[in-house]
Amino acid sequence: MSIAERGSKTLKVWIGALLLLVPGAARVAAAQPRVPFAILSQDPQDAEQDRQDQEQEKRDREQERRDREQERRDREQEARDRAQEKAERLNELYDDGREALDEDRYDRAAEKFSQLAELNGPQTDAALYWKAYAENKQAQKAAALATIADFKKRFPQSRWAKDVGALEIDVRQSTGSAAHIDSSDEDLKMLALQSLMNSNPEKAMPILEQVLNGANSPKLKSKALFVLAQSGSAQSRDILARIAKGQGNPDLQRRAVQYLGLFGGQQAKQVLADVYASTNDESIKREILKAYMIGGDREHLFAAAKSEKNENLREDAIKQLGLVHAPDQLHQLYQAETSSEVKKSILQAFFLSGDAKFLAEVAQTDKDPEIRRSAIHNLGLIGNEDSRQALLNIYNKETDRENKETVLNSLFIQGNAHALVAIARSEKDPELKKTAVSKLALMNSKEGNDYLMEILQK
Repeated sequence: MSIAERGSKTLKVWIGALLLLVPGAARVAAAQPRVPFAILSQDPQDAEQDRQDQEQEKRDREQERRDREQERRDREQEARDRAQEKAERLNELYDDGREALDEDRYDRAAEKFSQLAELNGPQTDAALYWKAYAENKQAQKAAALATIADFKKRFPQSRWAKDVGALEIDVRQSTGSAAHIDSSDEDLKMLALQSLMNSNPEKAMPILEQVLNGANSPKLKSKALFVLAQSGSAQSRDILARIAKGQGNPDLQRRAVQYLGLFGGQQAKQVLADVYASTNDESIKREILKAYMIGGDREHLFAAAKSEKNENLREDAIKQLGLVHAPDQLHQLYQAETSSEVKKSILQAFFLSGDAKFLAEVAQTDKDPEIRRSAIHNLGLIGNEDSRQALLNIYNKETDRENKETVLNSLFIQGNAHALVAIARSEKDPELKKTAVSKLALMNSKEGNDYLMEILQK
C-alpha cells in the first residue's frame, strides 16, 4: 500500500472514530455540505494552481466575449466602409462629369454620366439630365431626346423635372447643330449682367432668373447665383432663399446654400436652419453644416449635434463644432453622451479645436480604457507643450498596458524624444522598454541617438 493510500485510510478511520465519540456529530456532519475528499487531501500548491487556472479560464471567457463584440463591430464597420466607398465612387463620377461640362468636353461628360446612371444610385435622375444635356451640346438630338424620355418615365417626380422640361424644349427647337454658348461668350454675358446688376438691379433680376431657370450650362447658372449673392439686395436674398429651400434642382440648391453661408448674415442663418429642418437630403444637410461652420454659427451646429438622428450627419456636426472652436458645447455633448463611438468623435473634435486640457482630463479619469486610448491618441496629434507634458504624466499613472503603448506611439508622433528617453531609462517592463527604444531608433534625433549609444556601450 502506498503512502497516500495509507494516509487516506488513516484519515477515514480518524473521522469515523470522531463520529462515534461525539454525540450528534453524525447528524451535524450529515447536515454539512460534503467536501470532496480530493480537496481535503490536495496539496496547497495544487490548490493555488487550480485557483489560477480558474481565474485564467474566467479571463479567457471574458476575452472571447470581447473578441466576439469586436468582430461584430468590425463587420458593421466593413458594411459602412463598403457603403462609403460606393458613395465616394458615385460622387467621383458625378464630379468628373460636371468638371468635363465646365471644360466643354461634352463627350467625356456624357460618358461619365452614362456610367453613373447605370449604377442606379441616388444621383441617377441628375445623371440622366446631364447626359441628355451633354448629348444635346454634341448635336446628338435623337440620343438626347431618348435620354429625356427615359428620365420622364423613371423619375416623373424628380426635382430635376423642371430642368429636363426646359432642356427638352431647347432640344426640339434646335436645328441639330452644336449650338451652345462657348466659355468666352458666357463670361461676356455674365460681365454684362453684373454691370447691369450694379446700375439697374430691377432689369437684371428677371434676366438672372431666366438664366437660372433655363437650359444653360452649370457654370453659367453658378455665376448667376454668385452675382445674386453678392448683390445683398432684399430681392436677391429672396431668390437665393427660394433656391436654397429647393425651388431649383439639387445642384443649384447646394450652391445657394454655400453662398448663403458666405454672404448671408443673420437672416441667412434662419433660412439655412429652416431648410435643414425640412429636408431629408443628406448632401444638402451636409452643405448646411459646412455653411454654419463658415459663418461661425455655433448655436445651430450645437442643435444639430444634439438632435440629429443620422449618425454620419451628427458626427459631421460635432466635427464642425471642433473647427469653430466651441469647447463649451463639446463639453456639454460629452457629458450627456452614452455612446462610446460618439464620445470618440467628440474627442476628435477637441483635437481639431486644439484643446489638450480636456483630452488630458479624459485620458486620466475616464473609466473606459478604450475611451482613454482615444483621448491619448488625439493628444498625440496636438504638438504643444501642454499635450507633451500630459502624455508623460498619463504614462506614469496608466495601468492599462495597451494604453501605455498608445502613449509611446503618441510621443513618437509628436517627435518627443526627450520623453521617450526618460521613459526608456525608468521603465522596468522589458517589453515596454523595447517599444520605447524602437520608437527612438526610428526618430533619428540627437537625444535619442545619444541614448542608443549608451545602451550599446554598456
